[in-house]
Amino acid sequence: MSIAGAIALSALAMTLIVGVRYLVASGGFAFATRLRHPGLYAGLDAQMRREIGWSLASAAIYGVPAGVIAWGWQNRGWTRIYSTLGEWPLWYWPLSVLLYLAAHDSWFYWTHRWMHRPQPFRIAHAVHHASRPPTAWAAMSFHPIEALTGAVVIPALVFLIPIHVGALALVLTIMTVMGVTNHMGWEIFPRFVHSGPLGGWLITASHHQRHHQDYRCNYGLYFRVWDRLCGTDNGLGRFDPPDRGRGADHDRARRGDGAGIA
Repeated sequence: MSIAGAIALSALAMTLIVGVRYLVASGGFAFATRLRHPGLYAGLDAQMRREIGWSLASAAIYGVPAGVIAWGWQNRGWTRIYSTLGEWPLWYWPLSVLLYLAAHDSWFYWTHRWMHRPQPFRIAHAVHHASRPPTAWAAMSFHPIEALTGAVVIPALVFLIPIHVGALALVLTIMTVMGVTNHMGWEIFPRFVHSGPLGGWLITASHHQRHHQDYRCNYGLYFRVWDRLCGTDNGLGRFDPPDRGRGADHDRARRGDGAGIA
């Protein structure tokens, strides 16, 4: 097989992996929602179909560069991913996970704030905010422009920061789980996590729900550090009954009302 063919096959394989990972994770948490909160997604069938459609398109945008880099790592040693634990001290393994999460969180915060400027919001980010209320299927429901801003982060970091392949797998797992659980419309973590001292620094659904309600606040992904430093942390949100205000909020998101940096 030619190099171009091998790279294309790797990109296709990674796209399928990202797509299946999304379907399994979001589907699993949607099923958990059905068991824990029956009727929470009642009347949202059309919205969830849109979320799945946008998300599968995003899977290709995430998967193609990941597949190209995966091929380069395995065949050309392009990246700083390592597979032998002894290459770096064991204490570096958890540190690398934290570095990746902090870097990803920083990139997300600032690109997310930028997308709340009126023009980027109307062009791209309104697709994500059309999920009112968000569901477990909304984690990757992005316009292609927004998907591109998210797809470059991890591929860029593997060229800059050394990481064990197992640590990278953990980063991707955290990214998937937090992305889905923050959009489910209910809080999966116990109160001592989201409302206690730990929740003062970590983002869960209660914090991200406020962003989907008020738009101009709570822009972070994993940590509340940037929101606190920049004065955009408005605390925890509420989980309304499923029928309250849905139509007006959907129209607001579609028009782009409420966009703009706080």
